[in-house]
Amino acid sequence: MTAPVQTAPPTGAKTQWKLDPTHTAVEFSAKHLMITTVKGRITDIEGSIYTDERDPKNSSVEATLKATSLDTRTDQRDQHLRSADFLNVEKYPEIKFRSTKIEGDRQEFKLTGDLTIRDVTRPITLHVTFEGRTKDPWGGERVGFSASGKIDRRDFGLTWNQLLETGGVTVGNEIKIGLEVEAVRVE
Repeated sequence: MTAPVQTAPPTGAKTQWKLDPTHTAVEFSAKHLMITTVKGRITDIEGSIYTDERDPKNSSVEATLKATSLDTRTDQRDQHLRSADFLNVEKYPEIKFRSTKIEGDRQEFKLTGDLTIRDVTRPITLHVTFEGRTKDPWGGERVGFSASGKIDRRDFGLTWNQLLETGGVTVGNEIKIGLEVEAVRVE
């Protein structure tokens, strides 16, 4: 039997939640050859959410993603994306996010923060939905969020591309980001 899911955290003090990487998905997608979308994910994730129950605008998020864990289900493409043409994981092994502002209510809000890729930091705004709060079967407490956003990869120095005979490019510049986050309360 599962515990009931609450619709919003009750009022109280600031709480720390640790991301659960086995129940968190960081996914991205980009156009390939201007005709299809290629999707991938980064699987090695760590971070924390700090919720201020009295004033959600004072909450914050920080996360680190290991760029070497990038996976698009095609080894050759993954190696190219990890190379100096794109993420250059040997020189820049981590992608980091640190929130700077939260706007909205407890259920749906905009989370703005600094995203750092290849030592280039740019702002990003994610559209976030609070999915619930519940007790797990092991006595812990968990929260869930889903989020989406997009970046222009060129803003982070990811400029490699090839022109196509038809006038398009091999890799689209807009990268869509999708997150499904589960975090465990830190006691």
